[in-house]
Amino acid sequence: MSTSRGKIYLVTGGCGFLGKHLVQMLLEKEPDLAEVRVFDLLLDESMQLLDRDKVILIKGNIGNLQEVEAAVKGTHVVIHAASLVDVWGRFPPAKIREVNVHGTQNVIEACVTQGTQYLVYTSTMEVVGPNAKGDPFYRRKEDSDYEIVNDEPYPTSKAKAEKLIIEANGRPIQGGKKLVTCALRPTGIYGEKHPLMKEFYEKGLRTKRRMIRTIPASTEHGRVYVGNVAWMHLLAARKMQEIPQAVGGQVYFCYDDSPYKSYEDFNMEFLGPCGFHLLGSRPLLPFWLLFCMAWFNFFLQWLLKPFFAYAPLLNPYTLTVVSTTFTVKTDKAQQQFGYQPLYTWEESRDRTVQWLKEIDAQRHAGK
Repeated sequence: MSTSRGKIYLVTGGCGFLGKHLVQMLLEKEPDLAEVRVFDLLLDESMQLLDRDKVILIKGNIGNLQEVEAAVKGTHVVIHAASLVDVWGRFPPAKIREVNVHGTQNVIEACVTQGTQYLVYTSTMEVVGPNAKGDPFYRRKEDSDYEIVNDEPYPTSKAKAEKLIIEANGRPIQGGKKLVTCALRPTGIYGEKHPLMKEFYEKGLRTKRRMIRTIPASTEHGRVYVGNVAWMHLLAARKMQEIPQAVGGQVYFCYDDSPYKSYEDFNMEFLGPCGFHLLGSRPLLPFWLLFCMAWFNFFLQWLLKPFFAYAPLLNPYTLTVVSTTFTVKTDKAQQQFGYQPLYTWEESRDRTVQWLKEIDAQRHAGK
């Protein structure tokens, strides 16, 4: 549904960490862009300063079909990035399902009733794993055999939503055309303005910039820069408009040239230049102690649930994730829609470090 003045994109969850980068990417790299609608429950008014003529902020609830339909109406492409990311128990499971599953169903139905043909979905590596058994996923790709064993609310909700997206590919839509969908699965996203990275930074300040190693350095994880994730979304959206059958109904891992490292060693690539130190070449705490701490947090969370949300970073699921190797090695996105990372590892690292140094400078300035 292009217009004489160009294409209209909708980014759900556009005020979130990835969403903001998606909007910026569209403004910078989509020459045929007429308008980018930013749909979110909590709006960041400063986003309109990016381009007052093209950025349209729409306050709405992804769980409300009528509000989603109103946002989708007249659009050409929807990038559905809205999601409730919670692996710590900060939200009830029903709320996670409402946003991630029911919200995704609403986006699909809105595309069908409003005649919007192209839908790109932001999934996650966690729809695959690491599984509850802690089986490693080493240098594998989208069609690799791996036993998916998980009952946590977040990954199971994202898996159900991804299934809805893929099954919706080819559905007839208003106007007689057919819906074209695909799903992108980022591994651990990092980059400037990442809320979890800022949380690690603030946690390190409380221990005087000293952090202890808890996971062996040999435990590797795939990480991907947020700018490259946004770039991959744009390339997938372009390809599905040019050759729908090339990407329709497909899933893709998001990847770039970021090195495979443990979460702790990888985070030190950014925290190290800010004066942080990771103590120990080997874990300074035995795994059995971490295991006991994780389960203690789980039971304490259960006990305190009637009173308030106690949601520590360490729990049985997050311990499994950080202590299990999960890396991807695939060229599916390159082969099917020409993806090459837009940012090198060095550029990605430097951008993230610069952001943390700015936070550090503001802290020292007392702001």
